[in-house]
Amino acid sequence: MDSESVKAEVIKQVKTQYVMDNARQLVEKINEHCFEKCVPKPGSSLSSSEQTCFTQCMEKYMLAWNQVSATYINRLQREQ
Repeated sequence: MDSESVKAEVIKQVKTQYVMDNARQLVEKINEHCFEKCVPKPGSSLSSSEQTCFTQCMEKYMLAWNQVSATYINRLQREQ
Protein backbone atom coordinates (compact mmCIF):
# COMPACT_ATOMS: atom_id res chain seq x y z
CA MET A 1 0.00 0.00 0.00
CA ASP A 2 1.28 3.45 -0.82
CA SER A 3 1.02 6.35 1.62
CA GLU A 4 -2.16 7.73 -0.01
CA SER A 5 -3.90 4.38 0.37
CA VAL A 6 -2.86 4.16 4.01
CA LYS A 7 -4.02 7.72 4.61
CA ALA A 8 -7.39 7.02 2.95
CA GLU A 9 -7.85 3.88 5.04
CA VAL A 10 -7.06 5.73 8.28
CA ILE A 11 -9.51 8.49 7.37
CA LYS A 12 -12.17 5.89 6.61
CA GLN A 13 -11.60 4.21 9.99
CA VAL A 14 -11.77 7.54 11.83
CA LYS A 15 -15.04 8.44 10.08
CA THR A 16 -16.51 5.03 10.91
CA GLN A 17 -15.51 5.42 14.55
CA TYR A 18 -17.02 8.91 14.61
CA VAL A 19 -20.33 7.63 13.22
CA MET A 20 -20.41 4.80 15.75
CA ASP A 21 -19.67 7.22 18.58
CA ASN A 22 -22.47 9.54 17.44
CA ALA A 23 -24.92 6.64 17.30
CA ARG A 24 -23.93 5.53 20.81
CA GLN A 25 -24.37 9.08 22.12
CA LEU A 26 -27.77 9.34 20.46
CA VAL A 27 -29.00 6.15 22.12
CA GLU A 28 -27.66 7.27 25.49
CA LYS A 29 -29.32 10.70 25.22
CA ILE A 30 -32.63 9.22 24.09
CA ASN A 31 -32.65 6.75 26.97
CA GLU A 32 -31.64 9.39 29.49
CA HIS A 33 -34.07 12.07 28.33
CA CYS A 34 -37.08 9.91 27.48
CA PHE A 35 -36.75 7.60 30.48
CA GLU A 36 -36.65 10.54 32.89
CA LYS A 37 -39.63 12.13 31.14
CA CYS A 38 -41.81 9.06 30.74
CA VAL A 39 -41.00 6.76 33.67
CA PRO A 40 -41.43 8.72 36.90
CA LYS A 41 -41.44 5.60 39.13
CA PRO A 42 -39.45 2.73 37.60
CA GLY A 43 -40.83 -0.73 38.27
CA SER A 44 -40.41 -4.22 36.91
CA SER A 45 -42.19 -3.33 33.65
CA LEU A 46 -43.50 -0.31 31.76
CA SER A 47 -47.18 0.56 31.75
CA SER A 48 -48.87 1.08 28.40
CA SER A 49 -48.89 4.87 28.92
CA GLU A 50 -45.17 4.80 29.76
CA GLN A 51 -44.49 2.71 26.64
CA THR A 52 -46.50 5.14 24.48
CA CYS A 53 -44.74 8.15 25.99
CA PHE A 54 -41.33 6.54 25.55
CA THR A 55 -42.03 5.61 21.91
CA GLN A 56 -43.31 9.08 21.04
CA CYS A 57 -40.39 10.73 22.83
CA MET A 58 -37.87 8.55 20.96
CA GLU A 59 -39.54 9.32 17.61
CA LYS A 60 -39.46 13.07 18.26
CA TYR A 61 -35.84 12.92 19.41
CA MET A 62 -34.82 10.91 16.33
CA LEU A 63 -36.63 13.30 13.96
CA ALA A 64 -34.90 16.27 15.55
CA TRP A 65 -31.51 14.52 15.44
CA ASN A 66 -31.98 13.60 11.78
CA GLN A 67 -32.98 17.16 10.88
CA VAL A 68 -29.97 18.65 12.65
CA SER A 69 -27.65 16.08 11.05
CA ALA A 70 -29.02 16.69 7.56
CA THR A 71 -28.71 20.46 7.96
CA TYR A 72 -25.15 20.10 9.22
CA ILE A 73 -24.16 17.79 6.35
CA ASN A 74 -25.69 20.18 3.80
CA ARG A 75 -23.77 23.06 5.32
CA LEU A 76 -20.50 21.13 5.20
CA GLN A 77 -21.11 20.21 1.56
CA ARG A 78 -21.79 23.85 0.63
CA GLU A 79 -18.59 24.98 2.33
CA GLN A 80 -16.41 22.54 0.38
